[in-house]
Amino acid sequence: MSDAALLLKAAADGEDSAWCELTALYGPRMWAAARSCGLGDSDAADAVQGAWLRLLENLEHIREPQALGAWLATTARREALQIIRREPVAVPALHPPFESDPESAFLEADSVRLLWQLVTRLPEPCRTLLVLISSEVGYQQVAVRMGMPLGSIGPTRGRCLRKLRTLISLEEMVQ
Repeated sequence: MSDAALLLKAAADGEDSAWCELTALYGPRMWAAARSCGLGDSDAADAVQGAWLRLLENLEHIREPQALGAWLATTARREALQIIRREPVAVPALHPPFESDPESAFLEADSVRLLWQLVTRLPEPCRTLLVLISSEVGYQQVAVRMGMPLGSIGPTRGRCLRKLRTLISLEEMVQ
């Protein structure tokens, strides 16, 4: 029986020392997997804890104990992606630039407000994509957050901006 198999059996039997050894062996890899998804400390901790819980629930079903490290890292990554997908996407706050001319500041703020109103009328995934990109999140994090391939972000962004331009043109015709 391999070392991993012995550790799993001991953990299943409730031995605290086995859990401590599993944590020491595989914890850093799990943290790296969760953090690679762009999570902060508390969310990464939730993902890692969720992965340990999945192990506890599946102790009796692990068929390849020698692959436990990969299983735990994959499980931590899946937990992290679930956390990312649960988070609501907020429209950025409106902060008009400081202007010495109050009228210009008002017009600028009104234009920004109208733009974000139009963005909220876009269908998904455009609405979420444009909000995420405007918040200066990197394409890698946008891809993870939206569950899209990295190479699809740019073309999808282009299509979404064309839809937004159409809405802007329609809005201008109404006014």
